This record gives sequence, C-alpha cells and structure tokens, in this order.
Amino acid sequence: MDQTLSIIKSISDKNRLRILNVLLAHDELCACQITEFLGIAGATASRHLGLMVNAGMLKNRKQGRWIYFRINREESSLVPLLEWVKGQIQESGQAEKDSEALKKILLIPCEELSRKQRKSSAFTKAKE
Repeated sequence: MDQTLSIIKSISDKNRLRILNVLLAHDELCACQITEFLGIAGATASRHLGLMVNAGMLKNRKQGRWIYFRINREESSLVPLLEWVKGQIQESGQAEKDSEALKKILLIPCEELSRKQRKSSAFTKAKE
C-alpha cells in the first residue's frame, strides 16, 4: 500500500505529469533538458525528479557530468497507469504544446543548456 501511495504522490503535480509525458515520448532526457523544458530552477526540477525516482516511476543514470532520466519500464505494474496518464494528458492539449517546446530544447547541446542555466541562476541570486 505504501508503494502505491508513493507512486500516486509522485505524479500528483502538473510539472511531474509533464515530465512523465515527455519521457513517454523520448527514451531519456538529461536533467538540464527537463529543467529547461519546465522553465523552473534546477533545484526544483531535481526535487521533482528525485521524488519520481524514489517512487520507482523513473530510473536514472549518470554519464560524466550529466544525469539522464527515463521511465521505469521494467516495472510492468506501471504500464496501465502510464497508459492512462498518457491518454489524459493527450486529451488536455498540453502534450502538443510540450512536444513543440521540447523539440527546440533538444536542438541545444546539454553543455550550452547548463551554461545558460548557471548564468540565469547567478543572475537571479545577484538580484536578491
């Protein structure tokens, strides 16, 4: 029962549903791509991703400086939930908007995205 609750909590947020949806369409994405896609601070994206990994919804792997996330397709009990979520998001129209936004982001190398995010973070801190 605790695992079920953890899974449900891990997708009970608009940004986490958006992460799940784009990962359903792509094998895996770098944390910097997900951060850019959501338009949120890296720490916030990390919190969302960590929650989903801890619940077993996502898997991650590290490659050099980069951490890549993918849906945990090894857990067959998640398949019906993933299909249901995908259908609900498709009906909302959000999936199409997100797909278009992500296409542009995927054209930018991870190194450049990270540099941009570091500059943005530094600028925000300097203003505070």
